[in-house]
Amino acid sequence: MLNELRNRLRQSPQKPAAVTASTSETTSHEREHMAWEEAVPLNNYSTRTQLNPLEVEWREKVYEQLLKVMDLSLLDSLEPAEATKQIREICLRLLDDHSAPISVASRQLIIKQITDEVLGLGPLEPLLADSTVSDILINGAKSVYVERFGKLQRTDVHFRDDAHLLNIIDRIVSALGRRIDESSPLVDARLKDGSRVNAIIPPLAIDGPSMSIRRFAVDLLNTESLIERGTLTAAIALVLKAIVRGRMNVLVSGGTGTGKTTMLNVLSSFIPHNERIVTIEDSAELQLQQPHVVRLETRPPNIEGRGEVNQRELVRNSLRMRPDRIVIGEVRGAEALDMLAAMNTGHDGSLTTIHANTPRDALGRIENMVAMTGATFPIKALRQQIASAIDVVVQLERQEDGKRRLVSVQEINGMEGEIITMTEIFTFERRGISEQGEVLGDYKPTGMVPAFRDVLAKRGIDLPLSLFRPEWMEGQ
Repeated sequence: MLNELRNRLRQSPQKPAAVTASTSETTSHEREHMAWEEAVPLNNYSTRTQLNPLEVEWREKVYEQLLKVMDLSLLDSLEPAEATKQIREICLRLLDDHSAPISVASRQLIIKQITDEVLGLGPLEPLLADSTVSDILINGAKSVYVERFGKLQRTDVHFRDDAHLLNIIDRIVSALGRRIDESSPLVDARLKDGSRVNAIIPPLAIDGPSMSIRRFAVDLLNTESLIERGTLTAAIALVLKAIVRGRMNVLVSGGTGTGKTTMLNVLSSFIPHNERIVTIEDSAELQLQQPHVVRLETRPPNIEGRGEVNQRELVRNSLRMRPDRIVIGEVRGAEALDMLAAMNTGHDGSLTTIHANTPRDALGRIENMVAMTGATFPIKALRQQIASAIDVVVQLERQEDGKRRLVSVQEINGMEGEIITMTEIFTFERRGISEQGEVLGDYKPTGMVPAFRDVLAKRGIDLPLSLFRPEWMEGQ
């Protein structure tokens, strides 16, 4: 049996195990469970916008001629539709003047790519136009991946060279008054539609400029859409709505790409329209629908290294702005201390997110962030601050099938000795993985009735006990 396992480990990951005499003793039951050993294929995504070498040659020739005959600086004073029209007319005339041996369909594609290069983000425009693309990942000029439906796919999109990619990156960051060069080789920015951009260039990026774009959802997700996608259930959604309406402090926890900002948007939608909301973010992503919202965004240092305004300063300032609610896009540093202070000094109903794998880890991360401020709290006093500030932790997870799910809702009860006590109210109980690769499982109440149910009842929000009772308790 040991030799059999060694043989299986030596086999190429691209090919299924060959049946030999040494493996003939393997039972049929064991063979059924070998699928996980095979390599997962990487799917390709075609934008159907690629040109053949002759068409590429004519595109470059027309683009060079366009730069000579048209003053591109005047395009800024034109409406986008008018600028597109002028570029289109000039390109058509240039192709006709040179009697380019190009079909009508290819001409349209060439003109579209030239227009995207002048007015947009060049080769990225087809990906940005596809609503199914949630992330665009650029690993150098010749390697572009996208995430669609929770899965990574390699695309046929590429840039001419690193200089071309650098030009696109510079176009994005310069529009926001930021810069990227050898002295400042990494930057966070956002596109006009709100999509979040991170770029890093040599010498930090060894294999050429790298950029990742986290797409901004055009269609705002609500509780109904999250229920349809299987992110949560109607019962959990009702409890979360009651928690927000009842002004409980909520911490949304999860890893990268688990949907924390989407969940924060959904929770924020439950805030009544007659309340004043102050949002604080590194890069503005929240889409609050209430009429009385003040949006604050951090500012990086300028070229002299001055003028930086971080989240901690904005949190402090927000306390002087008479907020009914404070919504922090993400706590990741010293602002955690000011957030705890706000939650403990009458600014209840606050919402924020944090990167953590479990609710318990989320509280540990807040401890570490407070330590970053240099404040020397006794550990018990700090944990008492955390336990009294945060009421509910919502844990999100991005699972193997690409779906983002709410996997736990936990209430913070208080302290026992030096330990913060927590009670799980809802959980996602996994059963396994289907043949199609989908995660199987069910959302279940744990049977624990949260202490905040009585608090909410006193505020006129009544949650029926049946929401918290699992099926096996129904007959009792």
